[in-house]
Amino acid sequence: MPITIESSGSFNKTESFLSKLFRMDIMSSLNRYGQAGVAALASATPAETGLTAESWTYEVVRSGNSFIITWLNSHQVNGVNVAIILQYGHGTGTGGYVQGRDYINPAIKPIFDKISEDMWKAVTSA
Repeated sequence: MPITIESSGSFNKTESFLSKLFRMDIMSSLNRYGQAGVAALASATPAETGLTAESWTYEVVRSGNSFIITWLNSHQVNGVNVAIILQYGHGTGTGGYVQGRDYINPAIKPIFDKISEDMWKAVTSA
């Protein structure tokens, strides 16, 4: 038994929607979010010397149909990333322990929320 599909009218709205999605400049938007994330992380980073706060960067990588934003911190002391030990804590040379402080997640969450909100608006309003 054959299946028949008939359509009347045009696909102008669908073609317009797809055309707008195709023209979206995702990389520039993601670079904006990357810069905002660097600013948020820098301002939230506990500062003794300010070196860790000044060492935040980001990169945007496209892999096929996916885009990845990675925030990085290059400040190291004796091969140890200072941003990580501030976040998670660390042992001391004298047998003590310095408790970590969760500063990364609260700083970056508003950026994630903004990305989600803006991408949803872009898709639904295109």
